[in-house]
Amino acid sequence: MNYSESNQPHTVIAVDAMGGDFAPDEIVMGAARVTMETSINTILVGDKAKITPILDKTEHRSNQIEIVHTDQYIVNEDVPKIILSEKPRASMLIAAELCGSGRANGMVSAGNTGAYILSAAKNIPRIEGVRKTAIATVYPTRNEKKRDPFALLLDIGANIHCTAEELVQFAIMGKIYASDVKGVKAPTIALLNIGKESHKGGEILTQTYEILSSLKNLNFAGNIEGNDMLKGLADIVVTEGYVGNIVMKTIEGIAETLSHLGRYAFKRRFVWMLGLMALSSGIKQLKQITDYSEYGGAPLLGFREIVIKAHGRSRAKAIANAIKVAAKTHRDNVCEKMAREIAQYEQQFHGDPVV
Repeated sequence: MNYSESNQPHTVIAVDAMGGDFAPDEIVMGAARVTMETSINTILVGDKAKITPILDKTEHRSNQIEIVHTDQYIVNEDVPKIILSEKPRASMLIAAELCGSGRANGMVSAGNTGAYILSAAKNIPRIEGVRKTAIATVYPTRNEKKRDPFALLLDIGANIHCTAEELVQFAIMGKIYASDVKGVKAPTIALLNIGKESHKGGEILTQTYEILSSLKNLNFAGNIEGNDMLKGLADIVVTEGYVGNIVMKTIEGIAETLSHLGRYAFKRRFVWMLGLMALSSGIKQLKQITDYSEYGGAPLLGFREIVIKAHGRSRAKAIANAIKVAAKTHRDNVCEKMAREIAQYEQQFHGDPVV
C-alpha cells in the first residue's frame, strides 16, 4: 500500500521508541527512514542514551526528529491494568500525552496492545458520541478486480462484546477510514454473522442489521459468513472484538501454516518439491499480501487523533509505513469526518445533537 502522499510540512507523529520486539533499533530506523522520504516530523519517546547512537549511524534529517527522554517503558509481560500506576512515565504513556495535549497529531506504537489502548484512553479524548473505540486491520482477499485487494475488519480486540449501536458506529468509522485512507470509493460494509438472513445471530446482530439497512449514507451489503470473507465480497467487515480477534489470528495462522507446509514438502518428497516449485510464484504473492509491513499497522478508531498500533514484530519498514498512515489520516481530517458523521447518526436516532 502506498502512502507516500502523506507528506505534510507540519504533521507531527509521536512514536513510542521502546515498544515492540525489535525496539528501539527498528523503531528509530523507521522514523529516520520517514524523514528521508517525507516531510513528516516525529517525536521519538524513549531512552535518549539508546536512541541517539542509533540515529548517529542511520541516515536521517535531524530537523524532523525530536527526542523526548524517559527511562521507563512497557514490555509485553506487563499487566495493562497496573502499568498506569507502576510506570507513570512509560514511553507509551508519554507519547499518548503528547498526542492528547496537541503537541502531536497522532501516535504509533508496536508495544503491548492492552497497555496501548489504556494509554490512549487515558490521554486522548474520544470523538463526541463514540461509545467504544475499535481496532481495525486489513486482511487479504482474493478479489483481484478491486484496486485494493485488502478488506478492513473491525473490531479485532479493543472490546469483547458490543451493543448494536456500538457496532453501527464501528461501521461508520470504518467507512470513513476505508474511503479516505485506503482510497476505496463507496466501500461496501458487511456484518459478520452465522447466516446471511437478517434474522440470524441473535438480538444484537438483528438490531445492528436493521439500523445499518436504514442508513442511506452507508453502502450496507448485509450479513457475511466466515467462509465468504476472503472472497472480497465486502470492503469492510464489522464484528465484536472477541470474534474479530479470533478471525484475524486464524488468517495469520493460515499464512504461517502454508509456509511451514512448504518447507516440510520440500524436505520430504521429490514430487512434492516439484509441486512446491510450481507454486512458488503464488506462495510468494500470498506472502507479500499478508506482510503487515506493507500496510504499517492497525488504527484504533474513535479518538480525536489517530492512534496506530503497529505489529509487535515490526521492522523499520513497517514502522515507517505506520507513521505515514498516521500522518495521512491527520492530513485528510479523517477523525473530524468521523466526528461529523457520528453526530449525524446520533441526531437521527436519538433526536438530540451530540455535545
